[in-house]
Amino acid sequence: GYAHSANVQPVRTLLNTPETTIRPEGVLAEVSVPYTDAYKTPGFDPGQVAYRLYYETTHWVEKFVRDSAGYAWYRFYDDKRKVSYYAPAEHLRIITDGEIAPLSPIVDSNKKLLTVNVTDEIVTAYEDNKPVFMARCSTGRRSYSIFRTTPLGWHITNHKRLTRHMAAGDPASAEGFDLPGIPWVSYFTKSGVSFHGTYWHNDFGVPHSHGCVNLTPQAAKWVLRWSMPAIPPGEQYVLKDYGTSVNVIE
Repeated sequence: GYAHSANVQPVRTLLNTPETTIRPEGVLAEVSVPYTDAYKTPGFDPGQVAYRLYYETTHWVEKFVRDSAGYAWYRFYDDKRKVSYYAPAEHLRIITDGEIAPLSPIVDSNKKLLTVNVTDEIVTAYEDNKPVFMARCSTGRRSYSIFRTTPLGWHITNHKRLTRHMAAGDPASAEGFDLPGIPWVSYFTKSGVSFHGTYWHNDFGVPHSHGCVNLTPQAAKWVLRWSMPAIPPGEQYVLKDYGTSVNVIE
């Protein structure tokens, strides 16, 4: 039989040796298996499952713990619900500061530009008018109201988050969603439109979003690292009054 590629995500299974010492401010971790579950308490009690966490989602780990059976867990913080959950430590890969260090830091920030073409569904990064990166994307679906489309014009990437739990409306409806661990978020409007990694579809090049610019996690990570401002080591986010220029065009 056949399955449409839009609904098939490439994944790996990479089990990790748990890191027992977590720095006080916490560390970023990435799910490195097709999926794992987040529990309200450490331990495999099906009644305590809070969320399913999918491959390449990112989560802010606060602490290493062991359950009563001696199994290793990471406690991570949910920035939407303002609570902490637990996930099997071997299913999360700790991301080093070097992996999210800025790209092309010596390039004049005024000579960096991101364009989003909502007709061709392409994101392009320029340094001094020369393209250095290009990726397919999925912008706002045209069938939604005007408030759901990706806003045209000039913006800046002044607010970034390494992970974000995004939720709105009733998840059971066509308009609702509840998506923990969205990775590599670079906001460029005050209303919350952003570049971000996407794990719920693999149909880049076709409009899908509520206005954001959906990218593969790898492409979203590149955009976050390359654009300004940089997130300082040990911090979960940055918010400034400046950033890399973004031009959304048709």
